[in-house]
Amino acid sequence: MSQDSRNSDPETHDSEGDDLAKTFMRESEVVEEAMEGGKKVRRKGIYLLPNLLTTSALFSGFFAVVAAINGDFTAASVAIFIAMVLDGLDGRVARLTNTQSAFGAEFDSLSDMLSFGVAPGLVAFTWILQDVGKTGWVVAFLYVACAALRLARFNVQIGSVDKKWFIGLPSPSAAAVVAASVWTFHNFDADAFGFKLLMLFVVGAAGVLMVSNIRYYSFKDIDLKGPVPFVMLLAIVLGFVVISIEPSVMLLLLFGTYVASGPVLALLRKLR
Repeated sequence: MSQDSRNSDPETHDSEGDDLAKTFMRESEVVEEAMEGGKKVRRKGIYLLPNLLTTSALFSGFFAVVAAINGDFTAASVAIFIAMVLDGLDGRVARLTNTQSAFGAEFDSLSDMLSFGVAPGLVAFTWILQDVGKTGWVVAFLYVACAALRLARFNVQIGSVDKKWFIGLPSPSAAAVVAASVWTFHNFDADAFGFKLLMLFVVGAAGVLMVSNIRYYSFKDIDLKGPVPFVMLLAIVLGFVVISIEPSVMLLLLFGTYVASGPVLALLRKLR
């Protein structure tokens, strides 16, 4: 048999293709060590449900970037809030279903960097900060850099700090106050120079607070499984009704209050 006929043998090509596919699958497989029943075991593959929620949050962050580039700042701001909801769900779902993993934690952190770091900074810049010149993109970059530093610090502090408190403003809350500001001011066509200075302050302050040592209440000590008074359910329903009246304004007031709570409480503690 000639060399050409051997190279053109379909069975040879099929076997080579199968070998390449198996090699690719073997090298791309996620393998990590985990503790199960007090013993260290090697586990292959990833958990679908929590990582699917993380992927959805990543998509929302990317959609916010695309919407901002296209000039649809309302949709961009809403997408950041959707990413915030999905980011809150993936970790809770992983804990409830006992599907936590190191891969999921790293994937979640990378998703947060886009959704709560790059996306809010780009949305604010393309809407109004670009009108301020170099100062605008410097402040936008400051926010993005602080978000990256905040996420890196959070990852290395896991297990070594009190879960009741966040050290520094959480990146989802920082992204929420920036997105709510863009959503609110854009709806009111606020393009005066004073609003440009206000957005510079909001974006810059949110970035600095993320890397500060100011403590923020984490709400992680609230027992969601236990019974609560009936009035609590009424308060939650009332909250949804109030937010639905003017979502952008109410969300700005809500997260603006949370962002301000850290410095206010820190000041009160010093005064005592």
